Amino acid sequence: MNNIVQISNDFIESNTDFSELIQQIGSYFKQNEVLVPMRHHHDFPNPKVNSDSTLLLMPAWNPSKDAGVKVVTVSPENGQFDLPSIQGTYIYLDATKGGVKAIIEAKSLTVKRTAAASALASKYLSRKDASTLLMIGTGALSINLIKAHASVRPIKDVFVWGRNFQKAQDICYALKAEDFNCTPIETIEQKISEVTIISCATLSKSPLVFGAKLQPGQHLDLVGAYKKDMREADNDAIKKATVFVDTFQGGLKESGDIVIPIAEGIISESDIKADLFSLTTNTHVGRKTNNEITLFKSVGHALEDLAAASYYYKKFTNE
Repeated sequence: MNNIVQISNDFIESNTDFSELIQQIGSYFKQNEVLVPMRHHHDFPNPKVNSDSTLLLMPAWNPSKDAGVKVVTVSPENGQFDLPSIQGTYIYLDATKGGVKAIIEAKSLTVKRTAAASALASKYLSRKDASTLLMIGTGALSINLIKAHASVRPIKDVFVWGRNFQKAQDICYALKAEDFNCTPIETIEQKISEVTIISCATLSKSPLVFGAKLQPGQHLDLVGAYKKDMREADNDAIKKATVFVDTFQGGLKESGDIVIPIAEGIISESDIKADLFSLTTNTHVGRKTNNEITLFKSVGHALEDLAAASYYYKKFTNE
């Protein structure tokens, strides 16, 4: 037990190179050696806040190499307690002997790997000359998504929208030292039809991105809407876009952005073109033309957590 290391959010925040992390996660998808059971997803009543909370268990096992499980709670009403909606811990294991190698705070690990996965998809799906980004949402993911996308594309101008304009201002202030300009905006409509990448990370139950506003050549990155009754894009957006997911295992089952259009007959499962396994192995080319509208739906995957846990463990131990 004395050999178990503890890796804090502060360490992760100070020791993340998105280019490295994106490469690490991409290599795990490309090698496709990790065994990942379907995540455990349990909703529990939380009567004190009149809303459900969710428990997620996300195990992954790379035989005789590395293994781990993330234990996460999602409580959408935590804002009233001045706490993040998502909280959790990652238990990093010795895949050969079964012991615990590290306890990793999961907040920063999760947002970093999520942002890195979106940027990994963007390498295949957004235009190579993409220079403008609209960030919809002002939660913990927002700054990380902006930085991750900017690490793979020549982003020069970023626009941030949130229901709380002050939070959008705060994000841009936090990014003032970056190589791109960041501007808070009052409405999504101000910029949604002008930018080349739209990244959306919210807990919205109704669409914020409407297909009528999308233009040829745009890439839409949907990161929020982690439950079947949540969605960030409307049916028109789904119909206009070439749709990709992080994994078929979770992407077709967990988010309203995909589940609802399939249930309503707007699209079929066969309309989902590829996942990150296919993109990283070049089984699917990704974006085919500059005028194509591409859409990436991320629900998260335990492979991403394991790749990130391995990355931070090696950083921490200098292995």
